[in-house]
Amino acid sequence: MSGFVFKQFKVAQTRSAMKVSTDGILLGAWADLTTSQRLLDIGTGTGLLALMCKQRKPTMQVNAVEIDANACADAQQNFTNSPWPDIKLMQKAIQQVTTTTEFDVVISNPPYFNASLKGQDLARNTARHTDSLSFSELITAFKHLSHQNAFLNVILPCPEAQLFIAQAQLQGLYLVRHCLVQTTATKAPSRSLMCFAYQMQECELTSLTIHGQGAQYSDEYIALSKDFYLKM
Repeated sequence: MSGFVFKQFKVAQTRSAMKVSTDGILLGAWADLTTSQRLLDIGTGTGLLALMCKQRKPTMQVNAVEIDANACADAQQNFTNSPWPDIKLMQKAIQQVTTTTEFDVVISNPPYFNASLKGQDLARNTARHTDSLSFSELITAFKHLSHQNAFLNVILPCPEAQLFIAQAQLQGLYLVRHCLVQTTATKAPSRSLMCFAYQMQECELTSLTIHGQGAQYSDEYIALSKDFYLKM
């Protein structure tokens, strides 16, 4: 599939190694943007998360960073052709990004394969494997680019999420929202939506089931993502 059409924007994805996924849609719809005026999307890929967050809060200043040139080409096309061409895109490694004004919220659908076998597609390897952006480096980047009241939102498979939570704790961050996502009610959770903060507070733990009876989306998934899917 060369593109994905949402209610308010389209996502071209002919060049990006990582395509539109349910993971990205979950995170873009779930992240708390209530107090945010400046957002950074780390590893934007096609630009999906940046676009979703901008749709949710058009007055927010949205910045995106992506290391891969082909993905950047897709993202820039998608930003330019969207209702929000003011989304700013940087092509560089997040470890090289500096800012004079700190971000209120950082969002990322990060690479999470640590030791799995790699294929021949170097761009896909970069997007999927932690070699170019480890969990520790992502957390360090968040701390370098944000202020003490900022939040970090990520989605990961549940086993990797536990590793990420441990690394975040080592670096002085606290899990304040955690949503366990399962594809159906009979399956164990497969994804963790997580929000981290500098200040310790009681973690808000919730759950979400994507599919209800048959292949239909559940009411709770529709409620979360109906502003984006054409078919909802």
